[in-house]
Amino acid sequence: MAADAIANPFIAAFEAEATAQPKPKAAGAWGQPIAVTVEGVRKSFGDTPALHDVSLAIRPGELIALLGPSGSGKTTLLRILGGLDEPSGGRVLFGDEDALRLSVQERNVGFVFQHYALFRHMTVLDNVAFGLKVRPGGTRPSRRDIRERALNLIRLVQLEGFEKRYPAQLSGGQRQRVALARALAIEPRILLLDEPFGALDAKVRKDLRRWLRELHDQTGHTTVFVTHDQDEALELADRVVVMSNGRIEQVGTPDEIYDEPATAFVAGFIGEASRFVVQVEKGDALLYERPIKLPVEVPRDGRYTVFVRPQDILLGPRSPGDLPGVVRAIRRHGALRRAEIALADGSSVVEADSAALINLRVGQQVGLTFSRVALFPAAEGQR
Repeated sequence: MAADAIANPFIAAFEAEATAQPKPKAAGAWGQPIAVTVEGVRKSFGDTPALHDVSLAIRPGELIALLGPSGSGKTTLLRILGGLDEPSGGRVLFGDEDALRLSVQERNVGFVFQHYALFRHMTVLDNVAFGLKVRPGGTRPSRRDIRERALNLIRLVQLEGFEKRYPAQLSGGQRQRVALARALAIEPRILLLDEPFGALDAKVRKDLRRWLRELHDQTGHTTVFVTHDQDEALELADRVVVMSNGRIEQVGTPDEIYDEPATAFVAGFIGEASRFVVQVEKGDALLYERPIKLPVEVPRDGRYTVFVRPQDILLGPRSPGDLPGVVRAIRRHGALRRAEIALADGSSVVEADSAALINLRVGQQVGLTFSRVALFPAAEGQR
């Protein structure tokens, strides 16, 4: 085994994947997009639960983002899909095949990791071709075919002319493209990407996000990627899986996740949202015993947390029926200005965006109305 593989367990896993004798080709194998089904998957590390009865259906050719904070279980789920971890219970199906009965090698999964896992002593061409070169003789393409496929993939990831360079001679974004080309070379059934752009600066990340979406549309692989970057997930994915504390909070399109949060966690985690608690009594929402207008159907009596995004707060001169507030601070926020507004007695603060030319000033009294809010039962003890 190469020294690089000893130093990096992901390279070791890749080497093992590439050198194993593959099973006979089945329907949906070797490059054809397949469905992936997760049924009631549980995982614990000792006494610490990491996944709680997670179920998820991924469509063939779909690009799915697993999104959540650290410790939410997203990487654990990805590793179970790839065979790097075994679940404590539940099932994983690749098409109709029980993936848990297959080794890492037999699953034929393409891995792309945050830190590239490239072979430092190999050129770009040799890194991309590696998985094909080390296949057993009966399944190994000819030298000419290997070279042709590797060169085609290098062109696909827009690195033509870099074939003879070594990883140390590439930028971080270029190395990540090589890693993706290598993963595609083995004609995987699914692609798994673990924080693929996490080690890159913001500008490179943004460029690679757009490029990866275009590449996915060309290749059509079933793809699952892990990220904690909301912009990345919402821009790239067909559907987003929001996770928290080992559970799935919501699965939906980027628009559904952003505009129609299913839980208080999603409402507070996705995008930017201010929150305050109201008391509902006899059909009226009360804030500091003052009725306020909400653009949603008011639920039964009780305490509720209101989530509202900066762009959904409308500011104007105070008028009867508006929620009164006082501008506490103003700062630049891209093309807009963002105002911090203290509500009523000042114990709640919301943030509102306004056009840059609106003449707001600190200390100004304003009236607030809301164009969209999300409403969920308040947690016990929440104020």
